Amino acid sequence: MKKMVLGSLATAMLALSSSVMAANFEEGRDYTVLANPGKINTPGNGNKIEVREFFWYGCGHCFKLEPHMQNWIRTMPKDVHFVRTPAAMNPVWESNARGYYVLEALGLRSKTHLPLFHAIHDGKKQIFDQKSQAQFFVKYGVPEAKFNSMFNSFPISSKIAESNQLARQYQLTGVPAIIVNGKYLVQGEDGKVPQVVNYLIEKERKAAK
Repeated sequence: MKKMVLGSLATAMLALSSSVMAANFEEGRDYTVLANPGKINTPGNGNKIEVREFFWYGCGHCFKLEPHMQNWIRTMPKDVHFVRTPAAMNPVWESNARGYYVLEALGLRSKTHLPLFHAIHDGKKQIFDQKSQAQFFVKYGVPEAKFNSMFNSFPISSKIAESNQLARQYQLTGVPAIIVNGKYLVQGEDGKVPQVVNYLIEKERKAAK
């Protein structure tokens, strides 16, 4: 009985702590209200709240944030639409963004996303240009010729243009950058980021009522 009471007390304290933390999130400190809100494009009934993550595979901060985002995705609310957007704000980033979109078009993005992150940061491999990516993705069933033929194709270039247009609109200066419903920017690399994202999701829910 004593253990049950202590367990219930700990749960209550944790819930209270989370509630207090959420109440303390502040504009300008924990998130930024965007000067140029973006138009979101959610599937289905269009009533979902969009969460868009801008990242680059070579970014150490993005790599540190990734486990926290993976945990968040597993418990993501049903009224949220999550979108990954590889930043293409310079030639090196653009190369990895093109590779990402090729794998997405081939339906292999989920299979290669984490392995590429780990190969670069844990394996210290320089997989940043077209050739190195083509060679890396072979082990995941992507023929080099197929990868190379799609790399600079019109559909992939259109995705790059969209990524850059959004980055300009949101006035991004770096990654990782999480955009909530086209209105708020959250930056960081630790477990606080998903908490702030959840806080802003709830803020948007209340605003829609």
